[in-house]
Formats: sequence, C-alpha cells, structure tokens
Amino acid sequence: MWKKFVAAGMTAAMLVSLAGCGKTEDVSSSGVTDTNPDKGLEVIGNNVTYDPNHLVNDGKPVTLDWWLWDAADVFGKFAEAYEEIHPNVTINIINNPWDGFWTKLPLALQKEEKGPTLFNVHNSYQHLLLTYMEPYDIDLDDLESDFFTAKSHEIDGKIYYTDYGIMTGSIYYNTDMWAAAGLTDEDIPTTWDEFREVAKKLTIREDGKLVQAGFNYNGDYQVFMLGIPYQYGTTTFQDDMKTVNFTSEGMIKTAQMLQDFYETDKVGDKDFGSDAAQSFGQGQSAMVYKWGNYKGTLETNYPDINYSTFEVPTVDGNPFAYDRYNGESTPGINKNASPEQKEAAQDFIRFYLANTELQKELCMYYNLFPASNTLREDSDIMENPAVAAVADHIEEYIWPGAMPSTLEDNLKIAGQDIMYNHKEIEKTLQNAEDIVNVDLANIDFTSSENLYYKYQK
Repeated sequence: MWKKFVAAGMTAAMLVSLAGCGKTEDVSSSGVTDTNPDKGLEVIGNNVTYDPNHLVNDGKPVTLDWWLWDAADVFGKFAEAYEEIHPNVTINIINNPWDGFWTKLPLALQKEEKGPTLFNVHNSYQHLLLTYMEPYDIDLDDLESDFFTAKSHEIDGKIYYTDYGIMTGSIYYNTDMWAAAGLTDEDIPTTWDEFREVAKKLTIREDGKLVQAGFNYNGDYQVFMLGIPYQYGTTTFQDDMKTVNFTSEGMIKTAQMLQDFYETDKVGDKDFGSDAAQSFGQGQSAMVYKWGNYKGTLETNYPDINYSTFEVPTVDGNPFAYDRYNGESTPGINKNASPEQKEAAQDFIRFYLANTELQKELCMYYNLFPASNTLREDSDIMENPAVAAVADHIEEYIWPGAMPSTLEDNLKIAGQDIMYNHKEIEKTLQNAEDIVNVDLANIDFTSSENLYYKYQK
C-alpha cells in the first residue's frame, strides 16, 4: 500500500509527485472493496486488543483525512499498516504546520465528513477541540490497565484521547566536565543539598569571572517552577482545581533555592547567557534542567557534547511528586464525521492503541517514556538517557492537566523580575498569581492534579 502524505497548500501536481514510492495514485482515491473478513491474522494487544479478522464499513470504500503537524513519516506507518489489513480504508496524512494549526483545525472540524476524521491532539489545546471530539468506544478499565496515564484523561466517564508517551524533566550533565572535577557515578546527587555541593565543584572562575557554570537555569525558570514545588507536598492549584496558588510553601521555597544557586552558591549567573540549552551545548555549563526533547536538540545542534542524565534531586528523598509531566497524545476523532468514517476511525484507534510496536517507534522518535505498560521495560527505549533518568519513579510524576499558557508566561515574567529587577519573591509570585487567576476565570479549565494517587483534599 502506497503512502499518502499531503502537505497543506500544495498544488495538485505536487501532490502527485509526492504521493509516495511505487504506485502513483490521486490521494483522494476511495480505496477498493474488501470481501475478506477472515484474514488469518493474529489478535494484538493485552487488554485493549485488536482483532484484524473483520470487515470495516462492511468492506465498502471509506476515506479518512488525518491532520497532524509533525512526523508524517512516523505516524504514517500506522496508516500504512492499517490499510494493509483493510484495503478499503484510505487514510490521507495531511501535514499542517504548527503555526496556524490550532486556528485551522477547529474550523475544519465543523465541515462534517469533509473535515478531518482524525487529528493529532496537543493537550494544551484541549479546550479548543473537546467540543468537536467523539469519545473512544473502548472500555475504560481496559484502557487504564494498558496505559498508566489514561485515568488522568477521563472526562465524565469517557476518554477522548490519551497519552502514548510522556515527557518530563531531568538533569543533563557534561560527562567530560564531571570527570575533570573528579566526580564519579557515586557523586550523582539525590537531594538538592547534595546537588548544590556538586554544582560548586563543577563551577570554574578565572580572575573572578565565571567561565564554566556548575548549573545554569537561564531561560528555564518557569519550567522549573511548575514542577519542582510538588516535592514539598504543595500543588499548583487550590482544592477547587481552578485557582492557582503561586504563594504556596513549595513555590516560595523553590524560588528561593533558584535564587540561592546564583546569589549564594555562585554556581551560575543570570548574565551568563540567556539560554541554558545553548550554553550547555557550547560547553559552557556543566548541568542544566531539561525535558526529554533536549536529547534531540543535542544530537542535532551539538553532537560533540558528551553528556548523561540523572533524575531531578528531591528535598528529602521522599517527595509528594518528583516533578510534573506532559503527554504526547493519541489522535482525536471528529464527532461531525459521517457514520462510516467514525466507524473506521474507532477501529483505527483500537488498532493504534493495541499496536505497541509502532508506539515504540513514536516513543523513541520523540524521546518519551512510554505510557503503554507493555513497553515500560523495553531495553531499546531504556537506553535513551532522557527516559532512563525517570524510569524508577515514573508513577510519582504528576500531570496537572492541559494548563493554559498564562501560567508559564507569567511565571517567566516573575522570574525575570526576581532575577534581574531584584524584586521580593513572595510579592512577585503573588502578583503573578493574581494575573493568572484573572485569566483563568475566563477559561473553562480544571486541573487534573487531584487525580494523582497521593492527592488528598
């Protein structure tokens, strides 16, 4: 089965030339009739299973458009594998750039069967998409047995999408600098007090000038502040799950710790470049706090840097949660599609969720810890340093929900005021809290923090 990949806005001639390798057909082809229900293929999956030995749409041709913004080749493997089983189903992969995706998609979903039947979801835009989404026709217990984060996506007893993999933060460290400082694996810190001492050993000054930062968080203040405060047992949201609490003990102590790294320990400096990612990649900083996608940045932009990772240290070794995480999402189904399209889409989603082999490829491509319990100890995935760092305690990471961007935006501003304008921590966080809560009052958002297993009201 030839691969269909449509880049939005291309001319018809370009579509033909890019249709794929081998057979050159028009991407609007509606497929063929399938008359063979018993395909002699094995059932795949554990609790969410997929039995390929059936007809979809009674074997009659049906076409689905699948919108996404990235990795058309990787996601296209799901479509190709499915079409091999069900040749009457045509899945057109339509790649729309991220810029403009969230404006175009809600409009396209209103076009019923002429809009995309399937579409990739980013949970930060759930509020734009949920009204157009059809819930999965899959038993919730089965989903939650196979995917350890699925419960956090349950809405009124239904799941409209879940995670195939998750990403979170860890400490990336330069192994050459580590060795030069006389440090070994035995020195990997597990508490922030130990981390501070290691960072001092990795800091180099010449004639009083910082030339190697032991730890650099420039540009990452807001990301750090939205994850590490959980270690103190305080959540970002109050009990109503709609109102932020930026002046909690955890927030204030985390902000103070960040300030102390630079002003007391002198392991870094606010003026030592504005981008910790670039500083680490250029060999100027020994440790940074980054999420899993940073591995791809290093491989692409800084391939000569030797590095490894370790899990974020904790306050006392027994945190409420180590950090927050965010998931990469399975596709949504357009509730305005035709009944024939929705039947095929539901069948495809079951195939997608049961196919751990292709989910593994996605997790390796995006440097994700797999949400599938089947893949949690996969040796190939665990070789990834971004994944291995968090593997031992992954269930002690918390998903706060698809948080609106106002939280990160205003914590970034607060960090700049504290770092550069020397404003008092608690007052600055209070100001950010006030602004965010005004914004949230106009948004239909409820945090998922209370779904975390350690949460107690």
